[in-house]
Amino acid sequence: MQSAVNFLTVEEYFQLEQTSEIRHEYVDGEVFAMAGASEEHNLITGNIYTLLRSHLRGTPCRTFASDMKVKVKVQKADIFYYPDVLVTCDPNDNQRYFKTSPILIVEVLSSSTKTIDKREKRINYQNIKSLQEYVLISQDEIKVEVYRKDTQGNWFMQVFDKDELRLDSINSINLTLKMADIYEDVIKI
Repeated sequence: MQSAVNFLTVEEYFQLEQTSEIRHEYVDGEVFAMAGASEEHNLITGNIYTLLRSHLRGTPCRTFASDMKVKVKVQKADIFYYPDVLVTCDPNDNQRYFKTSPILIVEVLSSSTKTIDKREKRINYQNIKSLQEYVLISQDEIKVEVYRKDTQGNWFMQVFDKDELRLDSINSINLTLKMADIYEDVIKI
């Protein structure tokens, strides 16, 4: 026996999000409740946000943490995700509740979201023309995967598990983060 799925319009989704006590992601009319995050997840997200925010201060780039949505258009489907951290440098990317032109998206992996983050979200995020890097951070071990777009528009992956993580997406302000800072208060390095 199949149950009926109630599809929401984008407008209905935004109304739901304004009054809901929990966040939901939206994929082509379907709404998915988001689970709460662990202490480790919150610490890593906060560390990345703080490092990026302080590094980008005084530039046109803006850094957002987990409550800002990203709108992705895949074929004709509207998708809204809540990445853990995002950076946009486009002054026209000024919607109040979502962004459309991020250059950097960061997700902290958990056992419940790892597969979606590595597959579905990665593939969908790569449809964002402005996106240059998609970063996946493990919360259980010192390991960061970075998906980068090269000058021809092809995506490739690099793994960082040692001393530093290099981010190239923030134009002319190349940034290197120490693993000790990313995992501060989470994993002893």
